[in-house]
This record gives sequence, structure tokens and C-alpha cells, in this order.
Amino acid sequence: MSWSPRIILFHNFLSTEECDYLKALSRPRLQTSTVVDAKTGKGVKSEVRTSSGMFLSSEERKFPIIQAIERRIAVFSQIPAENGELIQVLRYEVSQQYRPHHDYFSDTFNLKRGGQRVATMLMYLNDEVEGGETHFPMAGDGQCSCGGEMVRGICIKPNKGDAVLFWSMGLNGESDHNSLHGGCPVLKGEKWSATKWMRQKATY
Repeated sequence: MSWSPRIILFHNFLSTEECDYLKALSRPRLQTSTVVDAKTGKGVKSEVRTSSGMFLSSEERKFPIIQAIERRIAVFSQIPAENGELIQVLRYEVSQQYRPHHDYFSDTFNLKRGGQRVATMLMYLNDEVEGGETHFPMAGDGQCSCGGEMVRGICIKPNKGDAVLFWSMGLNGESDHNSLHGGCPVLKGEKWSATKWMRQKATY
């Protein structure tokens, strides 16, 4: 979809069963989402991100379905599975959003384990949602609908099983400022997604 930032959209990346499995696994443990504090590297609550979410555990990472998903992510991204962080599942309800941000780190605390974030695989787990697009304001030269408003850039509508792969690091090895992105406000229904961040080096 774009070379700067590099964005690829995969249709039917996850099966219906895999989407439902991730939702069922995460639903009982959802908590208010946090963002990374640039000074401490710890998660803090913020109006920037108003969803609820959870991380799969190291034990759940060994489940056959999760391993199959992680192997697929490694193949399509060409980044080894061991360079990936634990999968995070998110739920956005009506009016909830994630304001534009970068996935790469601006603090030194988070770089200690695995180095900088190279790429992100964002997977959509359900249909029947209005709004909730993934918006890349620095990509493309057109306009698109973000939570019902026309904005500059590229907007990707959530469709169950689809996945968006985008790189936070350019081919020159530097963090790509154009990888700025956000989750548009949900207008109707719920938006469920699963995120996999990938690092320069092994994380486990």
C-alpha cells in the first residue's frame, strides 16, 4: 500500500477460528490499556490510548495455535519469531481510539531487551465495526475516512482475518518518522485486534 512507510495489507491472514480463539483467550483478562512512558519505559494510562487489552503469556506462546500464528508472522515479515514480543490483544469500544503515535522507542530502557522495534503486524479479529480504521497520516497523497472524518493519508478498514504489516524502521536502519499511525475512533460495534511487535534481536 505504501513504500514510505512500508505498509502491506494481507487478506485472510488469520482464519475465523484463529480470530475467535484469540478473542476468547483474552476476553477474561482485559484491562485498561497503557502507553510506554519515554522516561521510565513503563506502561502508564493515557488519553492517547483508550482501549482495553492484555498480553498473552510466555506459556500461551507455546500453544499450537499461537505458535502457528507466530510462524506465519515470521514468514511474511522475514523477521525470526524469537525477535517478536508477546502478542497483545486489544478491544476498542464506541468512541475509543489510539491517537497517532510511533511504535519505535524514544527511551533507552526498552532498547535493552531486543533493541529497537523494526516492524509491526496488526491483525483484525472481527467484522461488524464502523470506524476504527488504522490511519497512516504520512502515507500516500490522498484522503480517506477516519472515524467518519476525511483525513489525509491511508486508512485501512478492519476486516476479520486481515493483517497489516508495517515497518517502523527504514531500509537505512533509521527509525522511520513516516510510520506515524493511529486507531481511528470506533463509531459502532467493537473493534478487536491483535498486535505483534518485532525487534532487531531476540527477545527470549
